[in-house]
Amino acid sequence: MSFILKKNFTFEASHQLPHHDGKCARLHGHSWGLVVWVEGDKIINEGSKQGMVIDYADIKKVVKPLLDDYLDHWHLNQTTGLLNPTSETLAKWIYEKLSPLLPNLYAVELRETCTSACIYRPTKCDDGLMG
Repeated sequence: MSFILKKNFTFEASHQLPHHDGKCARLHGHSWGLVVWVEGDKIINEGSKQGMVIDYADIKKVVKPLLDDYLDHWHLNQTTGLLNPTSETLAKWIYEKLSPLLPNLYAVELRETCTSACIYRPTKCDDGLMG
């Protein structure tokens, strides 16, 4: 038995893809969508969070500082340290920032537009669990 929960967030940010062969090489912005996926198989049996794997408010408490300090209304090339902040590299960057704070983090989905998104979920090898 396993549960996968998701919490949605939005933020506005600019970025530039300097190596892109099209218009994304120019400075531009998006209304980004972020979905944080958490997996768990244990239900809390007592207390104020009884019946939950994790409280959605607890996910928000972990994600909010990342949004405020690095993502929302920031230029992502500067705040993330990524030279080429594509959806893929940003999704991985966000996952790596959140995973120490959300031990049951399953995946991060990053929506660049309403029709384009990337889901990052490390393999067991990425977690250091194999090989």
